[in-house]
Amino acid sequence: MVNSHTADQENPVDTMTYPQISRVALPDDVTKYFPDLEERSQTFAHPPLFTVADGADFRDGLPERGTKNLFLKDKKDTLWLLTAWHHTRIDLTAFSTFLRARSRATSRLSFGSAALLQSVLGVTPGTVTPLALVNDSARQVNFALDAALLAGPQVSCHPLRNDMTTAMAPAVLLEIIERLGYKPLIVDFSGIDPISLSLPMV
Repeated sequence: MVNSHTADQENPVDTMTYPQISRVALPDDVTKYFPDLEERSQTFAHPPLFTVADGADFRDGLPERGTKNLFLKDKKDTLWLLTAWHHTRIDLTAFSTFLRARSRATSRLSFGSAALLQSVLGVTPGTVTPLALVNDSARQVNFALDAALLAGPQVSCHPLRNDMTTAMAPAVLLEIIERLGYKPLIVDFSGIDPISLSLPMV
């Protein structure tokens, strides 16, 4: 049964089966930057999620196409934020090779430190989200998006805090990212050569 007070008919969330989840308003610090997002998304409160494995007892109750976000760097501090469907297997070696072949990285990518993450994106580990690109004032982060996220009706990500999840149509997320001045690299990780480009690199 769907609790009608916390779900709509088009995108219901079963909050009776998953009482850990409740429908809430988008946080004020997010609406300040994205004033039209509230009416184009749904936000749900839940216990904090620090890793993809967290929330096993309620994650299935959240809207589909949840994300995992990797904050990455090469040896010369070229920065990448990779947002992928949490089911997607990411081969960092293959992704690094793909980028190096196109002069978009100089070495194998590794995870950026918590201090670097905080200074560039203004978030801490466990709260990384594509919405944090709003804090990249120097626009030094390159952004890559898993093509699998564009195949579903909704994309879910944290609204700058890990005790909430905001779901929106993929087109809304793309519009927000492009409005911030980014041209995301859309990558399909499902190919035989596991990296193939879905859209032209710009």
